[in-house]
Amino acid sequence: MIFVSVVLSAFAAVTLWWTMHAWRTPETLAATRFAPPDGEQHLTFSLLVPARHEQAVLEHTVQRLLRSTHEAFEIIIIVGHDDPETAEVAGRVARTAPARILVVTDHNEVKNKPRALNTALPYARGTVVGVFDAEDQVHPELLEHVDHAFRSTGADVVQGGVQLINFHSSWYSLHNCLEYFFWFRSRLHLHAKKGFIPLGGNTVFVRTDVLRRANGWDGTCLAEDCDLGVRLSSRGAKVVVAYDSTIVTREETPGSLAALLKQRTRWNQGFLQVLRKGEWRRLPALRQRLLARYTLTGPFVQAFSGVVIPVGVAVALWARLPVFVALLTFLPVLPMAATLMFQVVGLRDFGKEYDLRIKWHHYVRLVAGAFPYAVVLAVAALRAVWREYTGRRDWELTAHLGAHLEGSPA
Repeated sequence: MIFVSVVLSAFAAVTLWWTMHAWRTPETLAATRFAPPDGEQHLTFSLLVPARHEQAVLEHTVQRLLRSTHEAFEIIIIVGHDDPETAEVAGRVARTAPARILVVTDHNEVKNKPRALNTALPYARGTVVGVFDAEDQVHPELLEHVDHAFRSTGADVVQGGVQLINFHSSWYSLHNCLEYFFWFRSRLHLHAKKGFIPLGGNTVFVRTDVLRRANGWDGTCLAEDCDLGVRLSSRGAKVVVAYDSTIVTREETPGSLAALLKQRTRWNQGFLQVLRKGEWRRLPALRQRLLARYTLTGPFVQAFSGVVIPVGVAVALWARLPVFVALLTFLPVLPMAATLMFQVVGLRDFGKEYDLRIKWHHYVRLVAGAFPYAVVLAVAALRAVWREYTGRRDWELTAHLGAHLEGSPA
């Protein structure tokens, strides 16, 4: 038990240190942003928008994309052959801009996001393919920044920022929003610097020729974004990550606890699939392979900690152990407490970045919800491990209602 306690403590401490990457120095923080565009437009974009049962949010997303200040882009909406409600919305919005919008029908019997994206890839005419989810609120100037980022850095991939914004919607939404804030604002920049990156699911842009040479997305993977990032990293692709709150893509948190649980299960199981596939073993440097193994085994550690930590605490409280041994069983609590302190500071920064009124009760909610949220994530990880072990790999869709489009309360 002591050995397990020490290992879990080390894992939590390393994760916290990496999460703090962007805030280590003012220079590091400044480097996470997009450089100002130069006013030139050299690239063309094919923006893929897979939409399955997204009739409630699709039109708003496409209308936002149409407001882009970049001149050379097309929008390809992908709808399922068995989803007439979304197809009707897609057709209606396409008729408002027929020169810009193409609707492609996905006839795959098994429906999921990577298969939908692969259906659209042959139709892409742009030099760069971008991916957006059907509920995304995209800034009009984003493509100009991405165009400049590709040209100024020589990147093969540009990963933009994504931010959940409706922190007020539920007890868990605050934690969910901060996770995105730390992941896209900081952690992904470390991965790009190290040469191994599990890409985000949207606001990701890949040179079309690079994407086609990689044969697009893996239609069987539940974390197709992570899988693509690993495959491109192993082939030496240059990935640039930029996070700028003024042009970040805004999204909503899952609308229910069950939806959050299923979403996190899918992501965790996808990481386990990528781990099992073993493409990360082709990374050229040992430090890259170690980072990959550490990242992709995260669901195992999270699931294990969800079982072991409560047992360890119970043993320490009820068993007659020497004081020193009992204290060692509480070791994982220390980095967890440090993480919570960092989240409190991060919540303040999140509010400043997005001009949100963060009040005292939000801090109370953050602290009070920390343990229950950790339990939810541990249950999702356990569920992912079990589903992967039993061979259940169906895609559990997350419904979107547009909660991020509403105003924040006082």
